[in-house]
Amino acid sequence: MRWRPRGTTDVLGAAAVVLALAVALVQATAHLATRAAESWPLLLLAGLAGAAVLAGLRVRDRLRRRADGERLARLRIALSELDTMGDQEFEYALRDLLVRDGWAARKVGGGGDQAADVIGVRPPLGRIVVQAKHTRVGGKVGSSVMYQVKGTAGPAHRADHAVVVTNGTFTRDAMAWGDRHGVRWVDRDRLHCWAHEGKALHELLGLPARRSRPPWRRTV
Repeated sequence: MRWRPRGTTDVLGAAAVVLALAVALVQATAHLATRAAESWPLLLLAGLAGAAVLAGLRVRDRLRRRADGERLARLRIALSELDTMGDQEFEYALRDLLVRDGWAARKVGGGGDQAADVIGVRPPLGRIVVQAKHTRVGGKVGSSVMYQVKGTAGPAHRADHAVVVTNGTFTRDAMAWGDRHGVRWVDRDRLHCWAHEGKALHELLGLPARRSRPPWRRTV
């Protein structure tokens, strides 16, 4: 049951309690304001220190990104070094070479990769899918790889360009089939120009700007 004042005494008592609470609140607020006024230099210094730390972190990240970019711009990999790599290392090397050439590239190879080991994007050239085939020296890549890449580059990865890269060579049928059906190839000689001499992949292969209708969407 709600309490109700029964007379003047009760009303005055309630008013006194409310007044006491109000005075206490005012005093507490004044105390906090006084403490803040007394400690404002410390608060200012703390704020300045925090801002300096944030600025330092941003500068460090900017310098690190610039250093990484400069390192990649100078990236050169000899064929002898590529030959000694494992499959995973070879894929990461191709990713780094694409990044050097200005592509936003990432390694995606693995189980269920649907014939894509590296995918990159670079306006206005569009989207590129790279299938890496690391072989022993003298090994050859056959036409079946070209068939697989053509079958997945567009439908599975929405790529504008598909490229198969090997440190070996391609069979004549594989090169001819790739040329006819829009699957580009990089053999040992072209890989030397790309990785060691520093020529950009899109310049080496003459990749056109993004098309409204990639070659694998055409009726064969």
